Amino acid sequence: MDIFGFLQLLGGLALFLYGMNVMGDGLTQASGSKLEKLLEKLTSSKWKGVILGLVVTAIIQSSSATTVMVVGFVNSGIMKLQQAIGVIMGANIGTTVTAWILSLTGLEGDSFFVQIFKPNTFSPILAVIGVVLILFLKSDKKKNTGMIMVGFAILMFGMNSMTESVSALSTVPEFRNMMVAFSNPIIGVLVGTVITAIIQSSSASVGILQALCATGLVNIGTAIPIIMGQNIGTCVTAAISSIGANKNAKRAALVHFYFNLVGTILVMAIFYGLNAILRFAFLDDVAKVTDIAIFHSLFNVLTTVLLLPLSKLLEKLAYMTLPTTAEESQTFSYIQLDERFLENPPYAVSLSRNVTNDMMDATQKGVGLAMEALHDYRKKSVEEVKLLEDVVDQYEDRIGTYLVRLGNHSMLDADNQQLTVLLHCIGDFERISDHSVNLVQSAKELAEKELGFTEKAEKELKIYSAALTEIIAKTFTAFRNFDLELAAEVEPLEEVIDKLTAQIKKRHYKRLSNGKTSIEVGFILQDILTNYERIADHCSNIAICLLQSEDKDMVAHRYQDSLSNQEKQNFSEHYRRYLKQFELP
Repeated sequence: MDIFGFLQLLGGLALFLYGMNVMGDGLTQASGSKLEKLLEKLTSSKWKGVILGLVVTAIIQSSSATTVMVVGFVNSGIMKLQQAIGVIMGANIGTTVTAWILSLTGLEGDSFFVQIFKPNTFSPILAVIGVVLILFLKSDKKKNTGMIMVGFAILMFGMNSMTESVSALSTVPEFRNMMVAFSNPIIGVLVGTVITAIIQSSSASVGILQALCATGLVNIGTAIPIIMGQNIGTCVTAAISSIGANKNAKRAALVHFYFNLVGTILVMAIFYGLNAILRFAFLDDVAKVTDIAIFHSLFNVLTTVLLLPLSKLLEKLAYMTLPTTAEESQTFSYIQLDERFLENPPYAVSLSRNVTNDMMDATQKGVGLAMEALHDYRKKSVEEVKLLEDVVDQYEDRIGTYLVRLGNHSMLDADNQQLTVLLHCIGDFERISDHSVNLVQSAKELAEKELGFTEKAEKELKIYSAALTEIIAKTFTAFRNFDLELAAEVEPLEEVIDKLTAQIKKRHYKRLSNGKTSIEVGFILQDILTNYERIADHCSNIAICLLQSEDKDMVAHRYQDSLSNQEKQNFSEHYRRYLKQFELP
Protein backbone atom coordinates (compact mmCIF):
# COMPACT_ATOMS: atom_id res chain seq x y z
CA MET A 1 0.00 0.00 0.00
CA ASP A 2 1.45 3.38 -1.04
CA ILE A 3 0.97 6.69 0.74
CA PHE A 4 -2.13 7.48 -1.32
CA GLY A 5 -3.76 4.19 -0.43
CA PHE A 6 -2.98 4.82 3.24
CA LEU A 7 -4.54 8.30 3.02
CA GLN A 8 -7.61 6.76 1.39
CA LEU A 9 -7.83 4.26 4.26
CA LEU A 10 -7.61 7.02 6.88
CA GLY A 11 -10.14 9.13 5.00
CA GLY A 12 -12.50 6.19 4.67
CA LEU A 13 -12.17 5.41 8.39
CA ALA A 14 -12.81 9.08 9.27
CA LEU A 15 -15.94 9.19 7.10
CA PHE A 16 -17.12 5.86 8.49
CA LEU A 17 -16.82 7.05 12.10
CA TYR A 18 -18.33 10.45 11.30
CA GLY A 19 -21.22 8.90 9.40
CA MET A 20 -21.94 6.57 12.31
CA ASN A 21 -21.90 9.56 14.68
CA VAL A 22 -24.23 11.66 12.48
CA MET A 23 -26.64 8.77 11.99
CA GLY A 24 -26.63 8.02 15.74
CA ASP A 25 -27.33 11.67 16.58
CA GLY A 26 -30.18 11.76 14.10
CA LEU A 27 -31.69 8.57 15.49
CA THR A 28 -31.35 9.87 19.06
CA GLN A 29 -32.98 13.21 18.21
CA ALA A 30 -35.76 11.49 16.28
CA SER A 31 -36.55 9.20 19.19
CA GLY A 32 -36.58 12.15 21.62
CA SER A 33 -36.90 10.98 25.22
CA LYS A 34 -39.04 7.96 24.37
CA LEU A 35 -36.23 5.40 24.51
CA GLU A 36 -34.97 6.56 27.89
CA LYS A 37 -38.52 6.61 29.28
CA LEU A 38 -38.94 3.07 27.97
CA LEU A 39 -35.81 2.00 29.81
CA GLU A 40 -36.98 3.75 32.99
CA LYS A 41 -40.13 1.58 33.07
CA LEU A 42 -38.22 -1.69 33.24
CA THR A 43 -39.71 -4.41 35.35
CA SER A 44 -37.77 -6.96 37.36
CA SER A 45 -37.90 -9.39 34.43
CA LYS A 46 -34.39 -10.12 33.14
CA TRP A 47 -35.56 -11.04 29.66
CA LYS A 48 -37.61 -7.86 29.29
CA GLY A 49 -34.45 -5.96 30.13
CA VAL A 50 -32.56 -7.88 27.45
CA ILE A 51 -35.24 -7.18 24.85
CA LEU A 52 -35.38 -3.48 25.71
CA GLY A 53 -31.59 -3.18 25.61
CA LEU A 54 -31.59 -4.93 22.25
CA VAL A 55 -34.32 -2.69 20.79
CA VAL A 56 -32.84 0.59 22.04
CA THR A 57 -29.34 -0.30 20.79
CA ALA A 58 -30.66 -1.47 17.43
CA ILE A 59 -32.44 1.88 17.05
CA ILE A 60 -29.58 4.19 18.08
CA GLN A 61 -26.91 1.90 16.58
CA SER A 62 -24.55 2.04 19.55
CA SER A 63 -24.17 -0.37 22.45
CA SER A 64 -21.73 2.10 24.01
CA ALA A 65 -24.40 4.83 24.01
CA THR A 66 -26.94 2.46 25.59
CA THR A 67 -24.48 1.33 28.24
CA VAL A 68 -23.48 4.91 29.06
CA MET A 69 -27.19 5.70 29.34
CA VAL A 70 -27.62 2.77 31.74
CA VAL A 71 -24.64 3.90 33.82
CA GLY A 72 -26.34 7.30 34.06
CA PHE A 73 -29.63 5.72 35.15
CA VAL A 74 -27.92 3.67 37.84
CA ASN A 75 -25.91 6.69 39.00
CA SER A 76 -29.07 8.77 39.34
CA GLY A 77 -31.01 6.03 41.12
CA ILE A 78 -33.60 5.68 38.33
CA MET A 79 -32.54 2.10 37.64
CA LYS A 80 -31.33 -0.63 39.97
CA LEU A 81 -28.13 -2.50 39.21
CA GLN A 82 -30.04 -5.78 38.81
CA GLN A 83 -32.24 -4.20 36.12
CA ALA A 84 -29.21 -2.75 34.35
CA ILE A 85 -27.62 -6.17 33.80
CA GLY A 86 -30.33 -7.38 31.41
CA VAL A 87 -30.20 -4.12 29.43
CA ILE A 88 -26.40 -4.37 29.10
CA MET A 89 -26.69 -7.90 27.78
CA GLY A 90 -29.39 -6.87 25.32
CA ALA A 91 -27.24 -3.97 24.14
CA ASN A 92 -24.51 -6.41 23.13
CA ILE A 93 -26.98 -8.24 20.89
CA GLY A 94 -28.49 -5.02 19.52
CA THR A 95 -25.12 -3.71 18.35
CA THR A 96 -24.82 -6.64 15.91
CA VAL A 97 -27.47 -4.98 13.72
CA THR A 98 -24.78 -2.60 12.45
CA ALA A 99 -22.69 -5.51 11.18
CA TRP A 100 -25.69 -6.84 9.25
CA ILE A 101 -26.27 -3.43 7.66
CA LEU A 102 -22.60 -3.22 6.67
CA SER A 103 -22.77 -6.74 5.22
CA LEU A 104 -24.82 -5.24 2.38
CA THR A 105 -21.47 -4.21 0.87
CA GLY A 106 -20.78 -7.90 0.29
CA LEU A 107 -23.86 -8.55 -1.85
CA GLU A 108 -22.94 -10.30 -5.09
CA GLY A 109 -24.92 -10.72 -8.28
CA ASP A 110 -25.99 -8.77 -11.36
CA SER A 111 -29.75 -8.96 -10.98
CA PHE A 112 -31.68 -5.70 -10.55
CA PHE A 113 -32.93 -6.81 -7.11
CA VAL A 114 -29.38 -7.38 -5.84
CA GLN A 115 -28.05 -4.19 -7.44
CA ILE A 116 -30.75 -2.00 -5.87
CA PHE A 117 -29.79 -3.23 -2.37
CA LYS A 118 -26.09 -2.51 -2.81
CA PRO A 119 -24.97 0.56 -0.85
CA ASN A 120 -23.32 2.04 -3.96
CA THR A 121 -26.81 2.24 -5.48
CA PHE A 122 -29.05 3.52 -2.70
CA SER A 123 -26.57 5.52 -0.57
CA PRO A 124 -26.31 8.43 -3.05
CA ILE A 125 -30.12 8.55 -3.27
CA LEU A 126 -30.40 8.68 0.53
CA ALA A 127 -27.72 11.38 0.65
CA VAL A 128 -29.59 13.60 -1.83
CA ILE A 129 -32.93 13.16 -0.04
CA GLY A 130 -31.27 13.76 3.33
CA VAL A 131 -29.57 16.98 2.21
CA VAL A 132 -32.87 18.28 0.81
CA LEU A 133 -34.63 17.55 4.12
CA ILE A 134 -31.90 19.29 6.14
CA LEU A 135 -31.49 22.38 3.96
CA PHE A 136 -34.96 23.13 2.68
CA LEU A 137 -37.44 21.95 5.33
CA LYS A 138 -38.11 23.61 8.69
CA SER A 139 -39.62 20.66 10.53
CA ASP A 140 -37.24 19.30 13.18
CA LYS A 141 -38.52 15.77 12.63
CA LYS A 142 -37.80 15.95 8.90
CA LYS A 143 -34.34 17.42 9.58
CA ASN A 144 -33.61 14.52 11.95
CA THR A 145 -34.71 12.07 9.26
CA GLY A 146 -32.35 13.88 6.87
CA MET A 147 -29.49 13.50 9.37
CA ILE A 148 -30.13 9.76 9.59
CA MET A 149 -30.07 9.42 5.79
CA VAL A 150 -26.96 11.56 5.30
CA GLY A 151 -25.17 9.80 8.18
CA PHE A 152 -25.97 6.40 6.71
CA ALA A 153 -24.76 7.49 3.26
CA ILE A 154 -21.48 8.86 4.70
CA LEU A 155 -21.01 5.68 6.73
CA MET A 156 -21.44 3.49 3.66
CA PHE A 157 -19.21 5.72 1.55
CA GLY A 158 -16.51 5.46 4.23
CA MET A 159 -16.95 1.68 4.33
CA ASN A 160 -16.53 1.41 0.55
CA SER A 161 -13.51 3.70 0.67
CA MET A 162 -11.85 1.53 3.35
CA THR A 163 -12.67 -1.64 1.41
CA GLU A 164 -11.09 -0.25 -1.78
CA SER A 165 -7.98 1.00 0.01
CA VAL A 166 -7.25 -2.26 1.87
CA SER A 167 -7.76 -4.52 -1.15
CA ALA A 168 -4.18 -3.75 -2.23
CA LEU A 169 -2.89 -5.20 1.06
CA SER A 170 -3.43 -8.73 -0.28
CA THR A 171 -0.06 -8.48 -2.06
CA VAL A 172 1.85 -7.14 0.94
CA PRO A 173 3.84 -9.95 2.69
CA GLU A 174 3.98 -8.06 6.02
CA PHE A 175 0.20 -7.79 6.16
CA ARG A 176 -0.14 -11.49 5.34
CA ASN A 177 2.25 -12.37 8.19
CA MET A 178 0.33 -10.09 10.55
CA MET A 179 -2.95 -11.85 9.73
CA VAL A 180 -1.29 -15.21 10.42
CA ALA A 181 -0.17 -13.93 13.84
CA PHE A 182 -3.69 -12.74 14.60
CA SER A 183 -5.00 -16.26 14.11
CA ASN A 184 -3.52 -17.02 17.52
CA PRO A 185 -6.67 -16.73 19.75
CA ILE A 186 -4.92 -14.82 22.56
CA ILE A 187 -3.29 -12.31 20.21
CA GLY A 188 -6.56 -11.97 18.24
CA VAL A 189 -8.54 -11.15 21.39
CA LEU A 190 -5.94 -8.59 22.49
CA VAL A 191 -5.92 -6.91 19.06
CA GLY A 192 -9.72 -6.71 18.98
CA THR A 193 -9.77 -5.30 22.51
CA VAL A 194 -7.12 -2.63 21.85
CA ILE A 195 -8.56 -1.42 18.53
CA THR A 196 -12.09 -1.16 19.95
CA ALA A 197 -10.85 0.54 23.12
CA ILE A 198 -9.07 3.18 21.01
CA ILE A 199 -12.01 4.03 18.75
CA GLN A 200 -14.58 3.28 21.51
CA SER A 201 -17.05 1.55 19.21
CA SER A 202 -17.43 -2.17 18.66
CA SER A 203 -19.64 -1.43 15.64
CA ALA A 204 -16.85 0.61 14.06
CA SER A 205 -14.17 -2.00 14.78
CA VAL A 206 -16.40 -4.72 13.34
CA GLY A 207 -16.83 -2.52 10.25
CA ILE A 208 -13.05 -2.24 9.91
CA LEU A 209 -12.75 -6.01 10.18
CA GLN A 210 -15.43 -6.41 7.51
CA ALA A 211 -13.52 -4.01 5.25
CA LEU A 212 -10.35 -6.07 5.71
CA CYS A 213 -12.24 -9.07 4.33
CA ALA A 214 -11.74 -7.49 0.90
CA THR A 215 -8.04 -8.48 1.06
CA GLY A 216 -8.95 -12.16 1.08
CA LEU A 217 -6.34 -12.70 3.83
CA VAL A 218 -8.74 -12.67 6.76
CA ASN A 219 -9.91 -16.20 7.43
CA ILE A 220 -12.66 -17.19 9.85
CA GLY A 221 -10.12 -18.51 12.37
CA THR A 222 -8.51 -15.06 12.50
CA ALA A 223 -11.76 -13.13 12.65
CA ILE A 224 -13.35 -15.05 15.54
CA PRO A 225 -10.93 -14.09 18.36
CA ILE A 226 -10.79 -10.49 17.10
CA ILE A 227 -14.58 -10.26 17.34
CA MET A 228 -14.44 -11.66 20.87
CA GLY A 229 -11.86 -9.04 21.82
CA GLN A 230 -13.99 -6.27 20.34
CA ASN A 231 -16.70 -7.01 22.89
CA ILE A 232 -14.20 -6.51 25.72
CA GLY A 233 -12.80 -3.30 24.19
CA THR A 234 -16.20 -1.66 23.98
CA CYS A 235 -16.36 -1.67 27.81
CA VAL A 236 -13.90 1.23 27.87
CA THR A 237 -16.62 3.77 26.99
CA ALA A 238 -18.80 2.76 29.94
CA ALA A 239 -15.75 2.71 32.22
CA ILE A 240 -14.83 6.27 31.21
CA SER A 241 -18.46 7.31 31.65
CA SER A 242 -18.49 6.00 35.23
CA ILE A 243 -15.57 8.22 36.28
CA GLY A 244 -16.89 10.65 38.87
CA ALA A 245 -20.13 8.69 39.26
CA ASN A 246 -21.29 6.97 42.43
CA LYS A 247 -20.27 3.43 43.30
CA ASN A 248 -23.43 1.86 41.95
CA ALA A 249 -22.79 3.40 38.52
CA LYS A 250 -19.22 2.10 38.64
CA ARG A 251 -20.64 -1.33 39.44
CA ALA A 252 -22.81 -1.13 36.30
CA ALA A 253 -19.66 -0.47 34.24
CA LEU A 254 -17.96 -3.38 36.01
CA VAL A 255 -20.89 -5.69 35.25
CA HIS A 256 -20.54 -4.70 31.57
CA PHE A 257 -16.82 -5.58 31.70
CA TYR A 258 -17.27 -8.83 33.64
CA PHE A 259 -20.10 -9.93 31.35
CA ASN A 260 -17.96 -9.50 28.22
CA LEU A 261 -14.79 -10.87 29.80
CA VAL A 262 -16.41 -13.96 31.34
CA GLY A 263 -18.49 -14.47 28.18
CA THR A 264 -15.38 -14.36 26.02
CA ILE A 265 -13.53 -16.83 28.26
CA LEU A 266 -16.50 -19.24 28.32
CA VAL A 267 -17.13 -19.12 24.57
CA MET A 268 -13.41 -19.46 23.81
CA ALA A 269 -13.16 -22.45 26.14
CA ILE A 270 -16.20 -24.13 24.55
CA PHE A 271 -15.32 -23.26 20.95
CA TYR A 272 -11.61 -24.09 21.02
CA GLY A 273 -12.26 -27.14 23.21
CA LEU A 274 -14.62 -28.51 20.55
CA ASN A 275 -12.15 -27.51 17.83
CA ALA A 276 -9.43 -29.56 19.50
CA ILE A 277 -11.70 -32.58 19.25
CA LEU A 278 -13.60 -32.00 15.98
CA ARG A 279 -11.06 -29.90 14.02
CA PHE A 280 -13.35 -27.32 12.39
CA ALA A 281 -12.34 -27.13 8.73
CA PHE A 282 -14.23 -23.86 8.13
CA LEU A 283 -11.71 -21.91 10.24
CA ASP A 284 -9.36 -21.84 7.24
CA ASP A 285 -12.03 -20.47 4.89
CA VAL A 286 -11.73 -16.87 3.76
CA ALA A 287 -14.07 -14.69 5.85
CA LYS A 288 -16.77 -12.72 4.08
CA VAL A 289 -18.52 -9.66 5.46
CA THR A 290 -21.63 -11.76 6.12
CA ASP A 291 -19.52 -14.31 8.05
CA ILE A 292 -18.39 -11.53 10.38
CA ALA A 293 -22.01 -10.44 10.97
CA ILE A 294 -23.12 -14.05 11.60
CA PHE A 295 -20.44 -14.83 14.15
CA HIS A 296 -20.79 -11.42 15.82
CA SER A 297 -24.49 -12.16 16.38
CA LEU A 298 -23.96 -15.79 17.44
CA PHE A 299 -21.28 -14.82 19.94
CA ASN A 300 -23.39 -12.15 21.65
CA VAL A 301 -26.56 -14.27 21.71
CA LEU A 302 -24.62 -17.23 23.13
CA THR A 303 -22.93 -15.19 25.89
CA THR A 304 -26.30 -13.74 26.89
CA VAL A 305 -27.95 -17.17 27.03
CA LEU A 306 -25.05 -18.53 29.10
CA LEU A 307 -24.72 -15.62 31.53
CA LEU A 308 -28.23 -14.24 31.97
CA PRO A 309 -29.12 -17.00 34.47
CA LEU A 310 -25.90 -16.03 36.31
CA SER A 311 -26.71 -12.31 36.44
CA LYS A 312 -26.86 -12.32 40.26
CA LEU A 313 -23.33 -13.73 40.34
CA LEU A 314 -22.16 -10.89 38.08
CA GLU A 315 -23.85 -8.43 40.44
CA LYS A 316 -22.16 -10.03 43.46
CA LEU A 317 -18.82 -9.90 41.66
CA ALA A 318 -19.31 -6.16 41.09
CA TYR A 319 -20.17 -5.66 44.78
CA MET A 320 -17.12 -7.69 45.81
CA THR A 321 -14.95 -5.42 43.69
CA LEU A 322 -16.62 -2.27 45.05
CA PRO A 323 -18.10 -2.99 48.50
CA THR A 324 -21.08 -1.01 49.81
CA THR A 325 -20.37 2.04 51.96
CA ALA A 326 -22.65 3.99 54.31
CA GLU A 327 -22.27 7.17 52.26
CA GLU A 328 -23.95 5.76 49.17
CA SER A 329 -27.54 6.52 50.16
CA GLN A 330 -29.16 9.57 48.52
CA THR A 331 -32.67 10.80 49.16
CA PHE A 332 -33.42 13.61 46.75
CA SER A 333 -34.38 13.17 43.11
CA TYR A 334 -32.02 15.89 41.88
CA ILE A 335 -29.31 13.21 41.82
CA GLN A 336 -31.11 11.99 38.68
CA LEU A 337 -29.73 15.01 36.80
CA ASP A 338 -26.77 13.09 35.46
CA GLU A 339 -24.43 14.85 33.02
CA ARG A 340 -24.50 11.82 30.72
CA PHE A 341 -28.09 12.70 29.79
CA LEU A 342 -27.01 16.13 28.49
CA GLU A 343 -26.06 14.41 25.24
CA ASN A 344 -29.75 13.64 24.72
CA PRO A 345 -31.47 17.03 25.29
CA PRO A 346 -35.08 15.79 24.86
CA TYR A 347 -34.66 13.32 27.70
CA ALA A 348 -32.61 15.73 29.82
CA VAL A 349 -35.40 18.33 29.55
CA SER A 350 -38.04 15.72 30.43
CA LEU A 351 -35.99 14.55 33.42
CA SER A 352 -35.42 18.15 34.57
CA ARG A 353 -39.15 18.76 34.48
CA ASN A 354 -39.80 15.68 36.64
CA VAL A 355 -37.20 16.80 39.17
CA THR A 356 -38.69 20.32 39.15
CA ASN A 357 -42.06 18.75 39.99
CA ASP A 358 -40.40 17.20 43.06
CA MET A 359 -39.03 20.63 43.99
CA MET A 360 -42.53 22.03 43.57
CA ASP A 361 -43.97 19.32 45.86
CA ALA A 362 -41.46 20.21 48.58
CA THR A 363 -42.40 23.89 48.18
CA GLN A 364 -46.12 23.15 48.44
CA LYS A 365 -45.63 20.97 51.51
CA GLY A 366 -43.62 23.72 53.22
CA VAL A 367 -46.23 26.41 52.52
CA GLY A 368 -49.02 24.12 53.73
CA LEU A 369 -47.23 23.44 57.03
CA ALA A 370 -46.52 27.16 57.52
CA MET A 371 -50.17 28.13 56.93
CA GLU A 372 -51.34 25.41 59.34
CA ALA A 373 -48.95 26.76 61.96
CA LEU A 374 -50.65 30.17 61.82
CA HIS A 375 -53.87 28.60 63.06
CA ASP A 376 -52.47 25.65 65.05
CA TYR A 377 -48.85 26.25 66.02
CA ARG A 378 -46.53 23.33 66.70
CA LYS A 379 -42.86 23.86 67.54
CA LYS A 380 -41.91 21.01 65.22
CA SER A 381 -43.44 22.87 62.25
CA VAL A 382 -40.69 25.50 62.32
CA GLU A 383 -37.94 22.91 61.87
CA GLU A 384 -39.91 21.00 59.21
CA VAL A 385 -40.51 24.14 57.14
CA LYS A 386 -36.88 25.23 57.45
CA LEU A 387 -35.71 21.77 56.40
CA LEU A 388 -38.00 21.81 53.36
CA GLU A 389 -36.77 25.31 52.45
CA ASP A 390 -33.19 24.03 52.55
CA VAL A 391 -34.17 21.12 50.30
CA VAL A 392 -35.85 23.50 47.83
CA ASP A 393 -32.69 25.65 47.78
CA GLN A 394 -30.64 22.56 46.89
CA TYR A 395 -33.10 21.69 44.14
CA GLU A 396 -32.90 25.19 42.68
CA ASP A 397 -29.10 25.11 42.67
CA ARG A 398 -28.87 21.64 41.07
CA ILE A 399 -31.64 22.18 38.52
CA GLY A 400 -30.48 25.68 37.58
CA THR A 401 -26.88 24.55 37.02
CA TYR A 402 -28.05 21.56 35.00
CA LEU A 403 -30.40 23.64 32.82
CA VAL A 404 -27.68 26.20 32.07
CA ARG A 405 -25.36 23.41 30.92
CA LEU A 406 -28.19 21.86 28.94
CA GLY A 407 -28.83 25.20 27.24
CA ASN A 408 -25.40 24.94 25.58
CA HIS A 409 -26.58 21.91 23.60
CA SER A 410 -28.52 22.01 20.37
CA MET A 411 -32.16 21.08 20.87
CA LEU A 412 -35.60 21.21 19.29
CA ASP A 413 -37.71 24.37 19.65
CA ALA A 414 -40.23 22.58 21.88
CA ASP A 415 -37.48 21.41 24.23
CA ASN A 416 -35.90 24.86 24.27
CA GLN A 417 -39.29 26.31 25.19
CA GLN A 418 -39.60 23.83 28.07
CA LEU A 419 -36.10 24.68 29.28
CA THR A 420 -36.93 28.41 29.33
CA VAL A 421 -40.08 27.79 31.38
CA LEU A 422 -38.16 25.67 33.89
CA LEU A 423 -35.39 28.25 34.28
CA HIS A 424 -37.94 30.98 34.99
CA CYS A 425 -40.13 28.96 37.34
CA ILE A 426 -37.56 27.35 39.66
CA GLY A 427 -36.76 30.82 41.02
CA ASP A 428 -40.41 31.43 41.82
CA PHE A 429 -40.72 28.07 43.58
CA GLU A 430 -37.65 28.89 45.66
CA ARG A 431 -39.01 32.33 46.62
CA ILE A 432 -42.36 30.81 47.63
CA SER A 433 -40.40 28.44 49.89
CA ASP A 434 -38.60 31.43 51.43
CA HIS A 435 -41.95 33.05 52.24
CA SER A 436 -43.09 29.84 53.95
CA VAL A 437 -40.19 30.25 56.39
CA ASN A 438 -41.26 33.85 57.02
CA LEU A 439 -44.81 32.67 57.73
CA VAL A 440 -43.78 30.00 60.21
CA GLN A 441 -41.59 32.58 61.97
CA SER A 442 -44.67 34.78 62.33
CA ALA A 443 -46.57 31.82 63.79
CA LYS A 444 -43.69 31.22 66.20
CA GLU A 445 -43.69 34.88 67.28
CA LEU A 446 -47.44 34.80 67.95
CA ALA A 447 -47.06 31.64 70.07
CA GLU A 448 -44.00 32.74 72.03
CA LYS A 449 -45.47 36.17 72.82
CA GLU A 450 -48.87 34.60 73.52
CA LEU A 451 -50.55 36.95 71.09
CA GLY A 452 -53.65 36.22 69.02
CA PHE A 453 -56.05 37.65 66.50
CA THR A 454 -59.61 38.63 67.21
CA GLU A 455 -62.30 36.15 66.26
CA LYS A 456 -63.22 38.19 63.18
CA ALA A 457 -59.58 38.59 62.14
CA GLU A 458 -59.11 34.82 62.53
CA LYS A 459 -62.08 34.14 60.22
CA GLU A 460 -60.78 36.63 57.65
CA LEU A 461 -57.32 35.03 57.71
CA LYS A 462 -58.83 31.56 57.22
CA ILE A 463 -60.69 32.78 54.12
CA TYR A 464 -57.48 34.43 52.88
CA SER A 465 -55.59 31.15 53.56
CA ALA A 466 -58.21 29.23 51.58
CA ALA A 467 -57.74 31.62 48.64
CA LEU A 468 -53.96 31.22 48.82
CA THR A 469 -54.27 27.43 49.05
CA GLU A 470 -56.48 27.54 45.93
CA ILE A 471 -54.06 29.64 43.88
CA ILE A 472 -51.11 27.45 44.87
CA ALA A 473 -53.02 24.28 43.95
CA LYS A 474 -54.13 25.69 40.58
CA THR A 475 -50.68 27.05 39.73
CA PHE A 476 -48.79 23.92 40.69
CA THR A 477 -51.27 21.62 38.90
CA ALA A 478 -51.10 23.82 35.79
CA PHE A 479 -47.29 23.60 35.87
CA ARG A 480 -47.22 19.85 36.43
CA ASN A 481 -49.65 19.12 33.56
CA PHE A 482 -48.71 22.12 31.39
CA ASP A 483 -52.41 23.01 31.56
CA LEU A 484 -52.80 26.44 29.94
CA GLU A 485 -56.54 26.65 30.63
CA LEU A 486 -55.92 26.20 34.34
CA ALA A 487 -53.00 28.64 34.20
CA ALA A 488 -55.37 31.27 32.78
CA GLU A 489 -57.45 31.04 36.00
CA VAL A 490 -54.51 32.01 38.21
CA GLU A 491 -54.28 35.73 37.38
CA PRO A 492 -57.97 36.49 38.17
CA LEU A 493 -57.54 34.75 41.53
CA GLU A 494 -54.33 36.70 42.17
CA GLU A 495 -56.28 39.94 41.72
CA VAL A 496 -58.90 38.73 44.19
CA ILE A 497 -56.08 38.01 46.65
CA ASP A 498 -54.76 41.56 46.15
CA LYS A 499 -58.23 42.85 46.96
CA LEU A 500 -58.45 40.61 50.04
CA THR A 501 -55.13 42.03 51.24
CA ALA A 502 -56.44 45.58 51.01
CA GLN A 503 -59.73 44.67 52.70
CA ILE A 504 -58.08 42.85 55.62
CA LYS A 505 -55.64 45.72 56.16
CA LYS A 506 -58.51 48.23 56.19
CA ARG A 507 -60.48 46.12 58.69
CA HIS A 508 -57.43 45.73 60.89
CA TYR A 509 -56.86 49.50 61.02
CA LYS A 510 -60.49 49.93 62.03
CA ARG A 511 -60.15 47.40 64.87
CA LEU A 512 -56.89 49.04 65.91
CA SER A 513 -58.53 52.47 66.10
CA ASN A 514 -61.35 50.93 68.18
CA GLY A 515 -58.83 49.42 70.57
CA LYS A 516 -59.86 45.82 69.75
CA THR A 517 -56.31 44.73 68.78
CA SER A 518 -52.73 45.81 69.40
CA ILE A 519 -50.03 47.41 67.27
CA GLU A 520 -47.74 44.42 67.94
CA VAL A 521 -50.34 42.02 66.51
CA GLY A 522 -50.74 44.43 63.62
CA PHE A 523 -47.03 44.18 62.73
CA ILE A 524 -47.25 40.39 62.63
CA LEU A 525 -50.45 40.51 60.57
CA GLN A 526 -48.75 42.91 58.16
CA ASP A 527 -45.89 40.41 57.71
CA ILE A 528 -48.35 37.57 57.09
CA LEU A 529 -50.32 39.56 54.52
CA THR A 530 -47.13 40.63 52.74
CA ASN A 531 -45.90 37.04 52.49
CA TYR A 532 -49.31 35.79 51.34
CA GLU A 533 -49.45 38.45 48.66
CA ARG A 534 -45.90 37.73 47.51
CA ILE A 535 -46.65 34.00 47.26
CA ALA A 536 -49.67 34.82 45.09
CA ASP A 537 -47.45 37.09 42.94
CA HIS A 538 -45.00 34.24 42.35
CA CYS A 539 -47.91 31.95 41.44
CA SER A 540 -48.95 34.59 38.92
CA ASN A 541 -45.39 34.68 37.52
CA ILE A 542 -45.41 30.91 37.02
CA ALA A 543 -48.84 30.90 35.34
CA ILE A 544 -47.97 33.77 33.00
CA CYS A 545 -44.66 32.09 32.13
CA LEU A 546 -46.63 29.01 31.04
CA LEU A 547 -48.98 31.15 28.96
CA GLN A 548 -46.08 33.08 27.44
CA SER A 549 -44.50 29.83 26.27
CA GLU A 550 -47.46 29.50 23.87
CA ASP A 551 -47.91 33.20 23.11
CA LYS A 552 -44.55 34.87 22.48
CA ASP A 553 -46.15 38.33 22.12
CA MET A 554 -47.59 38.32 25.65
CA VAL A 555 -45.95 40.83 27.99
CA ALA A 556 -46.03 39.77 31.64
CA HIS A 557 -46.60 43.22 33.20
CA ARG A 558 -49.37 44.00 30.69
CA TYR A 559 -51.03 40.60 30.85
CA GLN A 560 -54.63 41.81 30.66
CA ASP A 561 -53.89 44.23 27.81
CA SER A 562 -52.59 41.34 25.70
CA LEU A 563 -55.79 39.29 26.07
CA SER A 564 -58.31 38.93 23.27
CA ASN A 565 -61.93 40.01 23.88
CA GLN A 566 -63.00 36.43 24.56
CA GLU A 567 -60.09 35.92 26.95
CA LYS A 568 -60.97 39.16 28.76
CA GLN A 569 -64.53 37.94 29.15
CA ASN A 570 -63.29 34.62 30.60
CA PHE A 571 -60.96 36.56 32.89
CA SER A 572 -63.86 38.64 34.22
CA GLU A 573 -66.00 35.55 34.78
CA HIS A 574 -63.27 33.83 36.76
CA TYR A 575 -62.62 37.02 38.74
CA ARG A 576 -66.29 37.40 39.73
CA ARG A 577 -66.52 33.72 40.69
CA TYR A 578 -63.45 33.90 42.93
CA LEU A 579 -64.62 37.20 44.40
CA LYS A 580 -67.83 35.52 45.50
CA GLN A 581 -66.10 32.31 46.62
CA PHE A 582 -63.68 34.15 48.92
CA GLU A 583 -65.90 36.97 50.11
CA LEU A 584 -65.10 38.21 53.61
CA PRO A 585 -67.94 38.02 56.18
